[in-house]
Amino acid sequence: MPEIEALLYETLQDGSARCGICERRCVIADGGCGHCSTRKNRDGKIYAVTYGEVSTRTIAPIEAKPVFHFLPGSKWLSLGSLGCNLQCTGCQNWEIAHDKPCEVPGGKTEYMEPEKVVALAKEEACKGISWTYNEPTMWLEYTLEVNKLAKKEGLYTNYVTNGYMTKEALDRIGPYLDVFRVDIKGFSRDFYRKVAGVDDYEPILENTLRAKSKWNMHVEVVTNVIPGLNDGEIELGRLATWIASRLGKRTPWHITRFLPYLELSDIPCTPLETLDRVRKIGLDVGLLYVYIGNVTGHPGENTYCPKCSDVVIGRYHFSVIAHNIVDNRCKYCGQKVTGFF
Repeated sequence: MPEIEALLYETLQDGSARCGICERRCVIADGGCGHCSTRKNRDGKIYAVTYGEVSTRTIAPIEAKPVFHFLPGSKWLSLGSLGCNLQCTGCQNWEIAHDKPCEVPGGKTEYMEPEKVVALAKEEACKGISWTYNEPTMWLEYTLEVNKLAKKEGLYTNYVTNGYMTKEALDRIGPYLDVFRVDIKGFSRDFYRKVAGVDDYEPILENTLRAKSKWNMHVEVVTNVIPGLNDGEIELGRLATWIASRLGKRTPWHITRFLPYLELSDIPCTPLETLDRVRKIGLDVGLLYVYIGNVTGHPGENTYCPKCSDVVIGRYHFSVIAHNIVDNRCKYCGQKVTGFF
């Protein structure tokens, strides 16, 4: 594994260093590790300890991210590493996201040179590369290098992110990132404090807006609805209104069913009636595309024409089973259906 100096940090007078990757902005003592355990201070310099270390890789449809409005049905090379800046209490990928590679290195990953990643994506006839499974900002240096090569080869790129990176980190990857699929987990400080361990979710909102307005990324939002924690109509109504007013009414909002994990294993799955209610909240504030996820076969997996309400993209689980858009228009009524690429 190569030793890669981090892109964003500041050396302090006492030999510690302040990391600039995420909004925690950890001050790391010499010899110490950051909160995410992917950054280590050695002699006043911060190094990225997971550069090129791949824990998970699959070929998957873009719908699995979930991303529904960017090349529907296309195949993407999906890659993950270790560590995360949020230690969410109900994380579904906790085996890798909660790993501590800086403290207990070795044994769980394979090293992939950036050129090998791009070559594999092309060999498998993928349309792009998706950074997912753990927070992609944690290996910013690697994703940046791969994305630069990918763009030269005509491949698209995607971050499946919690959005809690710094503006500086976003601006480094921005020119080389096409899709920003962001988790906005809730819309209150109390929820983020309880579930994600951070007090302020405003940077996530600011980064999402910046990804769209400054870098012209395609943005889709996911909210995992957890019974008793973030399923209140007022909170979700405020979130839906924010998406519609700040990101635009054509922004896809994915309402996903919570499945019990880790410290939240005693909470039941989200009732279907709750998901239907939240979807209605989104539609009522003007969002055109509100989806229900983690419920295979639910009608909320489909994309409906905003004018005639016919199915323009039919889905079952992660598969596209009907495609009724011709020249960016609904096949049935001719309505322009924007947001598909």
